[in-house]
Amino acid sequence: MAGLLEGHIAAVTGGGSGIGQGICQAYAREGARVVVLDVNLDGAHETVGLIKAAGGKASAVRLDVTDRQACRDIAATIARDGNISILVNNAGINRRNPITGDAAAVAKDWEDILSINLDGVFNVTHAFLDQLRATRGRIVNIGSIQSFVHVSWPNSAAYTTSKHGVLGFTRALAAELGKDGVRVNAIGPGLIETRINAEARAKNPDMVANVMRHTPLNRAGKPEDIAGPAVFLASDMSSYVTGCIIMADGGFRTV
Repeated sequence: MAGLLEGHIAAVTGGGSGIGQGICQAYAREGARVVVLDVNLDGAHETVGLIKAAGGKASAVRLDVTDRQACRDIAATIARDGNISILVNNAGINRRNPITGDAAAVAKDWEDILSINLDGVFNVTHAFLDQLRATRGRIVNIGSIQSFVHVSWPNSAAYTTSKHGVLGFTRALAAELGKDGVRVNAIGPGLIETRINAEARAKNPDMVANVMRHTPLNRAGKPEDIAGPAVFLASDMSSYVTGCIIMADGGFRTV
């Protein structure tokens, strides 16, 4: 079913690499015009280049999701060429340090992670809210397996807290915006192989092995494994789905 997103304008935060880049490419293949938002403008341009080389339509915009005014300004600029109807809140970071460690470092990690992973989701969503209500749009938030569990990923209190918050925000917004025809859902990735976490995976083979022992599909995921659910949630195929999180974790939570 090609062209599932024909006529849509999609904005994707953190679209310059990894999961975000995979989602941008998938949306463009399905006919959407994609606005790639990333604090790393070079990465955003890389994604745009991949999309255009495949015949798709995309543009790159630098955005720091922690800057609330910048989010508003960029939303207003994008609206001049048409309101978005799809928003993907994907931008995020992680640092795995014990909360019992150096107090200053722990506090810095907490502030940085929450400001991007949770406050950033609010900032971007609020900035585009009028457009999404006008288009009866759909929001896709990227949660995590850590929206539910954390025992396989110790030393990540801030990240786990942020992803629990993303799931709560998803459900609260779905309840509030349903009357406006706006659907709000999330995806919960398990361990996904990206360039960003390549070093962490290489340095923590025991962690990777532990995750694989709890993953019935017996492999780590790839960005395209998240892109499929993201297309489904952005398309009319999920027209009666809101307030949900689709787990794309290889079955981790079943074991």
